[in-house]
Amino acid sequence: MRKSYLLAVLLLGPAGLGADPQAPVPPEQEPHHHVLLKNDFVEVVRATLAPGESTLYHIHTHDSAGVDLADSTTTEQLMGGKEGPPSTSKAGEAWAQERNPKPYIHRVHNVGSGAMDLIDVELLQQPKHPSAHAAAKIEAENPQARVYEWNLAPGAVSAMHTHERPYVIIAATPMQLKMAAPDGRSLRETVKAGDFHWIEASVTHSLANEGQTAGEIVEIELK
Repeated sequence: MRKSYLLAVLLLGPAGLGADPQAPVPPEQEPHHHVLLKNDFVEVVRATLAPGESTLYHIHTHDSAGVDLADSTTTEQLMGGKEGPPSTSKAGEAWAQERNPKPYIHRVHNVGSGAMDLIDVELLQQPKHPSAHAAAKIEAENPQARVYEWNLAPGAVSAMHTHERPYVIIAATPMQLKMAAPDGRSLRETVKAGDFHWIEASVTHSLANEGQTAGEIVEIELK
């Protein structure tokens, strides 16, 4: 049997024995991952996948957090493993992942009828001294970040809250957003799903929905 195995390797090579010949790539080199921002702290990526499409195998070397922008059904396949069962994601669902093991190598297949669309924030630096204070109710977290969700009905206003650490604010849905400071200063912005800002300053604000439909904002704050 050993002789037959060696002959197969010589004649067919590793690919002939079922190995995948595609070398994994970093997310920024994967065609369905689009880098929107990269600095010393975060890499903000928008990943989109049409029905039936698959990503290449790609490597995640950092913990991450993000939000789904559309309902989708996908499968995941780890490098060297079998394709897993379908998993359904809902628009507006925020998450935080601790990549284990690292590096985490996988590919994703869209097996649903709608497009996969999400914002993924790769967390590039581990905090030396994590903050002990959360800005609001924590919806998800990992060792590097906390995730807050604000689901705002028309006319609703969030609690006033303070970000002591840098954070990414993401519009999970379209809305008429108003951000107000304690001294009454405010900023109004019409946002689309997937719009985001990176803020490094300490900020105290509330978030208000001045539109006619419900909206959702996700904040990913470094610890």
